[in-house]
Amino acid sequence: MITTEEFVKEQGAGRGRIGMFGLIAAESAIFTIFIVAYLFYLGKSQSGPRPKDVLEPPFLFTICLLSSSLTIYAAVKHLRRGRAAGFAAYWLATIALGVAFIFGTAAEWHRLIYVYGLTIRTNLFGTTYYSLVGLHGFHVIAGLIFLSVVMVFTFLGAIKPHHAERLDVLSMYWHFVDVVWVVVFAVVYVVGRSA
Repeated sequence: MITTEEFVKEQGAGRGRIGMFGLIAAESAIFTIFIVAYLFYLGKSQSGPRPKDVLEPPFLFTICLLSSSLTIYAAVKHLRRGRAAGFAAYWLATIALGVAFIFGTAAEWHRLIYVYGLTIRTNLFGTTYYSLVGLHGFHVIAGLIFLSVVMVFTFLGAIKPHHAERLDVLSMYWHFVDVVWVVVFAVVYVVGRSA
């Protein structure tokens, strides 16, 4: 027979998953609009630099972000098994990989602005590029804030194995951000550079 406490835990995780699926569906719609806008206006800029002239695919930082899906998965797996040190190490690695990705985005934007003079106001390419990549960067930063809050609670000793289901729900958001980057990378750095 299931206890009341087990039932409440199970229901909470289920609701969290439903809520996260709802958020992911809404966010997918928003990203779709930005991706379609980027593709629609691709090649229609009358002046300024074009994607193939200024963009360099950020392979290293993409590997960092995609690797963070593996580390967050490993972190939750360690927590389920009661391995607090393993959880903390993998969770911290996820944060470090996310920060590396944001650093790469910032470095790219610095180069585009100060070397090529490409700003959000330069042309249609600049507007759609900064909007799409910036939207994704915003989601990565939001995820990093959530991950960092969990890390603080971990250092305080407040994260226990029974929290694994809830952190699994949070990891769904992080996996979503990684999957979106695969699409953004393909659209901006593959299709965009060939146009």
